[in-house]
Amino acid sequence: MSGTTDGLGAGKVPDVAEVVLAEVRESPLSVDEVFDAVRHPGAGGIATFVGVVRELDHGQGVEALEYTSHPSAPQVLRELAERLGVAGGVIRLAVVHRIGHLEIGDVAVVVAVSAAHRGAALDVCHELIDAVKSTVPIWKHQIFDDGSDEWVGTP
Repeated sequence: MSGTTDGLGAGKVPDVAEVVLAEVRESPLSVDEVFDAVRHPGAGGIATFVGVVRELDHGQGVEALEYTSHPSAPQVLRELAERLGVAGGVIRLAVVHRIGHLEIGDVAVVVAVSAAHRGAALDVCHELIDAVKSTVPIWKHQIFDDGSDEWVGTP
């Protein structure tokens, strides 16, 4: 039987997942907002990934990060999520990436995927964050504690 949702979230699993968030923001990210966005009565599992700014990169002390993005980044995020949303049992996907100046411990990216079963949620969440890192035109400028810096992910 083909699955549909009726706006009230009747609990049926859709044939193609709904992308509920695909955004690039300068403001701090809320893990709860992204998690809540993918909730659905038909979901038996929600997988999340939260990327945070760490204090070391390859043994070098990091002071801060500055993310910049191309204007197409939100659309690329949405297209990636839509492409992965055809996996069986996936219900909703959300991905939000922060840009601007981030300090150690700040949340840089949040991905959430709800699915009928945990396997699909975990697999698609993993695929989505990997695709975000390798495909979306968002660039990271690392500022190290010794005064040096490095651009990561630039063309």
